[in-house]
Parts: sequence; structure tokens; C-alpha cells
Amino acid sequence: MGLLILLAILATPFVEIATFIWVGAEFGILPTLAAIVLTAFVGIAIVRWQGLGLVRQSREMMARGEVPARHMAEGMLLALAGLLLLIPGFVTDAIGFALLTPPLRHGLYTLLQ
Repeated sequence: MGLLILLAILATPFVEIATFIWVGAEFGILPTLAAIVLTAFVGIAIVRWQGLGLVRQSREMMARGEVPARHMAEGMLLALAGLLLLIPGFVTDAIGFALLTPPLRHGLYTLLQ
């Protein structure tokens, strides 16, 4: 598993560069750069909105004496989504936006338990 993660990290810049070249050739440089900036701003706004909701729900659970383990894990996945959305690139943006969907986060939490 660790080797797979290492290979993914090492391959990411090459995949992103290839995607930039392909998208830039299809749409032009300015629309490509605008899309990268727009996805970062929109993604971070969504992360902030969902993150604040998770914090509120976690506080309510702690006030009832419950441990918000799932909420904490989803918060870490949201942080990962935010990081991926800040990294310039279409592939990392796609993965980041996918992590913004609650069913995927819940499924990952269940899988990693």
C-alpha cells in the first residue's frame, strides 16, 4: 500500500502536466488557467461550507457525550480535498471534488474502519 501511494505521488506531476497540455491545446491557455483558478476558489468555498457544518455537528455530538469519530474522519478527508483543490491541476481537482461528496467520504470511512 505504501509503495502504491509513493508511486501515485511521484506520478501526479507528470499526469497533471500532460493534462494541462491536452486541455490547453483543446481550449487555449487563458480558459485553461481560468478553469484552474475557478476550481480552486469554488472548491475551497465548498470545503469551508461543509467543514463548518461538520464542526457544528461534532460540537452537538460532544455536547451529548458522544464521540464524533466519523465526523473527525470526514473532516480529515475534507482537509485532503481542500489540499487537492489548491494544487493546480485538473486530475487533483477531480479527486478533490469527488472527496466533497458525503457518500464517498462515508464509504471511505467505512472501508478504512
